[in-house]
Amino acid sequence: MRLGYTAAAVREAEAPLLAAGRGEALMRTAAAGLASVCRRLLSERGQISGSRVVMLVGAGNNGGDALFAGANLASRGAHVTAVDVFGKMHEAGAAAFTSSGGQTEAFNAENSTESAGLLRGADLVIDGVLGTGAKPGLPEHLAALIRDWQESATSGQLVIAVDVPTGVDASTGACGPTHVRATHTVTFGADKAGLLLPGGSDAAGEVTMVDIGLDMSAHVPAVHVPDDSDLAAYWPRPQAGDHKYSRGVLGLVAGSARFPGAGALTASAAVATGVGMLRLLAPAEVTQTVLQTYPEVVTDTGRVQAWAVGPGAPDRLTMQHAITAAESEHLPLVIDAGGLSLLTRPLETSCILTPHAGELSALLARLGTGAPSRAEVETEPVAHAVRAAQVLEAIVLLKGSRTIIARPDGTVVAPEPGPATLATAGTGDVLTGILGALLATTGGTDIDLADLAGLAVLMHARAGAHATHASHLPRALEADVLAVLDQA
Repeated sequence: MRLGYTAAAVREAEAPLLAAGRGEALMRTAAAGLASVCRRLLSERGQISGSRVVMLVGAGNNGGDALFAGANLASRGAHVTAVDVFGKMHEAGAAAFTSSGGQTEAFNAENSTESAGLLRGADLVIDGVLGTGAKPGLPEHLAALIRDWQESATSGQLVIAVDVPTGVDASTGACGPTHVRATHTVTFGADKAGLLLPGGSDAAGEVTMVDIGLDMSAHVPAVHVPDDSDLAAYWPRPQAGDHKYSRGVLGLVAGSARFPGAGALTASAAVATGVGMLRLLAPAEVTQTVLQTYPEVVTDTGRVQAWAVGPGAPDRLTMQHAITAAESEHLPLVIDAGGLSLLTRPLETSCILTPHAGELSALLARLGTGAPSRAEVETEPVAHAVRAAQVLEAIVLLKGSRTIIARPDGTVVAPEPGPATLATAGTGDVLTGILGALLATTGGTDIDLADLAGLAVLMHARAGAHATHASHLPRALEADVLAVLDQA
């Protein structure tokens, strides 16, 4: 799992080292890591010696990191030019750079065209203008330079951002109207949250973290990015002596005469995930379809360990009864689609809500906390998902091309995007089935629900890589679940 921290947390972790006089040592360690990545990438493209490297250099430590790295590259035969963006470069870094043979060019509005041409012709551009403390929004002359360069740069040009791309918020991933679009970002001490979130992750490209000795143990990560190693470590496994009740029983309210397929997909996914028993409460149009393929599904009421309600516009009264039962028995539940329309207050039990952007917009409007449009939710998914999580005191899984899972405390889980094959009707119903099954099979454990939802999204994405439409997802899901279980 990759962990991302806010800029403030990283600065707090740096503070005792800076107070101890280790500032330059930290910079040289960071610069050495940056130079190492630059050398590797240049070598993969050809060779370091003779390569054309242009650096955009700001006034602060970010620029100092770039200058020390540039000195390293120049000493190995690269032709390195530093464009002094603000007319005040890091003194020690500039001295090391010029003594290694690097060239410096001052930038101003009058020579913007020449500077942009220099950038466009480079094999490698190093963006060392602004660091973790900067916010989106650039002076117009700098924004014009970046636009002029990147809109007509050579296809495949290497662009390495130092710590965070200029114009990107290191904590939130928010991007200004003009920002550097990097192929790679080399960040220091800890992954910055903004590099792992929508917007920032696209601008950052491939992120490499260089360890400079920061102790982040006292700081809560703002972002968790789970990966396949987490599936292997935390996916629930059947144990010797288990039976159907100890494995977990899921109560499912899904499907209707109008949308019977949604109920069938959700039920199929829950069974494929490996729930001990599935109790399906649905009309005959749904249950008949499910029983033809999964005769083990029970279509009657009884004890359960978790609930999932909402896919396929189920009967509102049946959904409300399930939600009431979950609250009275303190059982976890997943609420999707039609079930979201029943929410008017925080529930008195743990739950995961799974809206898409349009449903989240409607939910926030109904709760009286503002009415963002669907487009606004899609533009700022993290902010709106967190707001909903805080208002409803629940885990909010905002579905989209990049799924965001928000906790009420403002931290988020942000799995990598799944394959585009998941952009079809019914795949959200499959995700609800996975989530419900995981809630049932992990009942009684202390696993964090947002982390659990992250596992579900990862497994959903794996299955999506082996299916072109929702009907085949449960079959692919079962194969992927078995593959993870075999890793034990």
